[in-house]
Amino acid sequence: MADIATWFELGGVAAGAGGLGYAKVHAPRVYWSLVGMPVTWGRFTWSYRSTMEVCGLTVQPAGFRAFMTRNLARREVRPLPPKVRRVWGTSTGLRISLRLPAGLEPADVAASSERLRHAFGVQSVTVAETKPGYVELRMTGYDVLRRVRLPRKARPRDMVVPVAVREDGSVFERDYRTVPMALTLGANSSGKSMYQRNLVKGLARLPVGLIGIDCKRGVEHGRYAPRLSALVTDPDAAGRLVDALVLEMGERFDLLALYGVSDVWELPEKLRPVPLIVLIDEVAELFFVTSKKDEAARDHTVMQLVRLGQMARAVGIHLEVCGQRFGSDLGRGATALRAQLTGRVVHRVNDKATAEMGLSDISAEAVVAATSIRVDRPGVAVAGDTSGGWSRIRTPMTTPDEAAAVCRQFAHLTPDLPFLAPFRPVNRLVPPKPTAPPRVPPQKTP
Repeated sequence: MADIATWFELGGVAAGAGGLGYAKVHAPRVYWSLVGMPVTWGRFTWSYRSTMEVCGLTVQPAGFRAFMTRNLARREVRPLPPKVRRVWGTSTGLRISLRLPAGLEPADVAASSERLRHAFGVQSVTVAETKPGYVELRMTGYDVLRRVRLPRKARPRDMVVPVAVREDGSVFERDYRTVPMALTLGANSSGKSMYQRNLVKGLARLPVGLIGIDCKRGVEHGRYAPRLSALVTDPDAAGRLVDALVLEMGERFDLLALYGVSDVWELPEKLRPVPLIVLIDEVAELFFVTSKKDEAARDHTVMQLVRLGQMARAVGIHLEVCGQRFGSDLGRGATALRAQLTGRVVHRVNDKATAEMGLSDISAEAVVAATSIRVDRPGVAVAGDTSGGWSRIRTPMTTPDEAAAVCRQFAHLTPDLPFLAPFRPVNRLVPPKPTAPPRVPPQKTP
């Protein structure tokens, strides 16, 4: 009996170890909650002071405190690390609130985030300033970007669309009232189109007007036709559409002036015009011309887009620009337009110069992060804005059919805007699959 009990115990231990191994690969949240978080919490508690000293995140105590420690407490005077105010765990990592001593600033802690990551044995460490004198260490226990799934509670609301997951486990949201204009860059097969699909999938559920400018004959935006208020597929039609948007912008400004407000969201809801999201796929196609006589029309279209980027936020018109490259080499007005696009999302790019076009005015570290994105990680990007903040994100896998199905489901939310009637898309039908001709048996000759 003793031998049988021993074998049962060994079998239970083996099954438990195998279960933890399976959870580590296929259910990392469960493994982190059961094993990773207690181990990391204990390592942090045990080695916190020594780690901070090695990383240079300590300061010498004030003279009076040093005097009291040396003469009354009879202890060695040691440098002071940031004081730990609170530690709490999440399903993806640890959150630690620190009170910085005099002489340290959040940038000092952020500069040592890579060393802290290795010291505490976690996937990543990001630093966020919560209020003056306080920072929050956000530790991620495992690779959150390996398998991306948005939480169920992440739903579109009030011009805010959840698009991706950050490397610290939080949700990256596209907030059009905070960041009205944005630029998305990325090479072929980098996940740029997938980012746009997730964006359209969320916007389709909101009471907004979607306008597509797709000069690749509509191969990207054509499938969204049931939810689009306008769709143009060549540069000439794009120029006419942009002119119509500028005229609409002027009429909306007249409405704001009539009611003495400076923002469309200050109007009563019954008077507020519907917000418009202009989705531009492959912006470089608007700059390319085949002859010199077309340059005047190209320059006019670009300058009109610059006007929209400068002023249209107040009247509820937003630009969402995508492209592989967006530099001054495209032509006149490219730099001026790019300067109006506050939000930046850069996927894997073909050269460092392209990453610098999108992120150099945000952070040099963000440029380095964008150029280190692996080829086998489509959808991974560096997102930031001109305030200087940035983070790694990854969009969940969304097929074109899924995005098109959502557009058909919410087609009833498409607003009827008379000024966009000439550009209203025709709902495209999927052509039937060709069938093989019937086989006719050969006739036997007599």
